[in-house]
Amino acid sequence: MSSHRYTGLGGSKFRHGLRSRRAALLAATALSIVGSVSAAAAEGDANEALLKKLDKMEQRIQALEAELKQKDAAAKPAPRPISTRSANAAASSVAPGGTTDAKQDAKDAKGKPEAQPAGTPAKPMLNLPPLPSVGDKPILGLVDSPVPGLSIGAYGEIKFGSVQNPAANGQWQNGFDAARFVLLPTYAITPNIIFNAEIEFEHAGSGFDNDDKLHGTAEIEQVWIDFKIIDQFNVRSPGIDLVPIGYINQHHEPTQFYSVNRPELYNGLIPSTWKVPSSSVYGTITEDLKYQVMVSTSNEDFGDTFDNRTAAKTVPLPGTPYAAGIDGLNALGFSRPPLGDFQQLNNAVAVSGRLDFTPTFLPGLAGSVSAYYSPNTTPRGAHDDLGNFLGHSSLTMFDAEFRYRVPDTGLELRGEYVRAEFGRPENLRANNDSDPANNVGKTMYGYSGEVAYHVPLGTVLNSEWEAVPFYRYTYQNLQTGGFAGTDANLPTGAGERQFHTAGFALFPSPKVALKATYQHVIDKSITGAMSDSFLGGVGFFF
Repeated sequence: MSSHRYTGLGGSKFRHGLRSRRAALLAATALSIVGSVSAAAAEGDANEALLKKLDKMEQRIQALEAELKQKDAAAKPAPRPISTRSANAAASSVAPGGTTDAKQDAKDAKGKPEAQPAGTPAKPMLNLPPLPSVGDKPILGLVDSPVPGLSIGAYGEIKFGSVQNPAANGQWQNGFDAARFVLLPTYAITPNIIFNAEIEFEHAGSGFDNDDKLHGTAEIEQVWIDFKIIDQFNVRSPGIDLVPIGYINQHHEPTQFYSVNRPELYNGLIPSTWKVPSSSVYGTITEDLKYQVMVSTSNEDFGDTFDNRTAAKTVPLPGTPYAAGIDGLNALGFSRPPLGDFQQLNNAVAVSGRLDFTPTFLPGLAGSVSAYYSPNTTPRGAHDDLGNFLGHSSLTMFDAEFRYRVPDTGLELRGEYVRAEFGRPENLRANNDSDPANNVGKTMYGYSGEVAYHVPLGTVLNSEWEAVPFYRYTYQNLQTGGFAGTDANLPTGAGERQFHTAGFALFPSPKVALKATYQHVIDKSITGAMSDSFLGGVGFFF
């Protein structure tokens, strides 16, 4: 948010008062000196006594001037640190009319930027607005910050509607979900050392009594300190961060996509929100190109509870079954590494990287390419249901995506392709757990295409409203060929799915989205997916 400025009548009076007091003090001092000189002459005092008086008065004047300088300095605005949260997490959208990130950063340095709806293609913010000094309402957009450099933002989403339940033979069931509320504290320790965090409450939070009626979590989703060195090279301290792969994984606020739920590719194939213990370097190569490189704890092929880990930090002993972290129904959804208490089950270190581009020769276009590699996802002590130990299995991922807002029109296009490759899939737990329905082949992949149109609705309730109807097609295959392991090769077809998602998002403000979505799901299982839904939602980000 923007830096503090003393504006209006109050600030003007304050500065005028300082100048008036300084003039009065100097005038009084001068009169005192003149009076002292006159008295000394009248009384015939010696020159030495007069000089002593003049020395004392000069010291007093210097003390008063120093005090006034301190008051003037306190009245000046503190230097405004520039947020690293958006620009240096490798964000790469283009603002309306083809404004690039570099231009948007310049706007940010002048003051609070206008929030933008998803894919407008406005400059997306990873999680927080620019950092503030005192003033300009940086605490949830409601009150001024009591501390220079402190900001607290928030985002969240509420969902409701009717969904088919495959476990109930496709029966339609009405429901409600306070999906998430996230606090976004940021503090500029100095203009070049910046603390960032996300504190998330999901599904109304967690409770312990029956009358709480809660079934959610409270967790630290992100926490790190950025060290801004130069534009080309900056360092992110060890902490919890998002793997820089895909777009929505890093820009997952509900104003950044139009459907009620996050796009389908980010519900397992990319396990959004994919947070890991990590450290990064990042920067700007050219005005059109940014990068981020991360080292992190590896994902693990273990999807069971913490109670099923031994004190030796292994999976359960042979003879005790455990759930897979990678499987042909949930993809990588349960394989994310633990974040706390040294509970990781292998020593592998993963490497990931991302390049964001916003070509100036093609205004309105933005996109990225990214990759992830882990040499081993097999946890310590991994075994099949027959008691045989499992060897290493690597994971390689690749993602490419683009967003294009056709200049001078409301038309917007998006596309994405993601692919995961498994080294030695015969060592994956899903292929050795006596369940042939969740087998994993050599690869998983998916792609999507989306078209949307931005329709301005004019001014309502002192705000410019916009409607965005959209349609998105998604295909993913989580059970391709190349299977190997002890399980029978009997895929159900449920891992190969098509998603037809249509609806609209209504933006009363770029910070608020009202959504309605219908989704039809098709797979090759015997009964069909039975997972269609009619959903409404409210999302916000400020």
